Amino acid sequence: MENQSNSKDSPKGNPKDNPIVQSSSRGNPKDNPIVDKSFGFAVRIVKFSKWLRQEHKEYELASQVLRSGTSIGANIAEAQYAQSKPDFISKMHIALKEASETTYWLRLIAAAQIVSSEDVKSLQNDASEITKILASIVKTSKESM
Repeated sequence: MENQSNSKDSPKGNPKDNPIVQSSSRGNPKDNPIVDKSFGFAVRIVKFSKWLRQEHKEYELASQVLRSGTSIGANIAEAQYAQSKPDFISKMHIALKEASETTYWLRLIAAAQIVSSEDVKSLQNDASEITKILASIVKTSKESM
């Protein structure tokens, strides 16, 4: 589901009802899937962070999840123009670590009952999927050196 909503028509309250925290699939099979997935995830993280600030007045954890969640895609984008294979691996490994950190912050937000586990489940699932893809990319890239 492609998210077409903007902040004016986003529902408030329970994020399960809010399209910004629902998983989105991105379309063109010719596109690089990890680039697309990480960008879509970053958009959802930005909106989730904004929701945490506005609806729950949670600023510190919102900032942490925003930094790590958007850094994943930024590092993947940078890796697309790596100067060498070791540079590519390094950038993808940094993205992997950021994905792991994001999973931690989402888990903490749920465990601290800032929002319910259900409210972050989709984001956690996407972070886990991105982590697995990145781990595979890093492993395969190292093996082919």
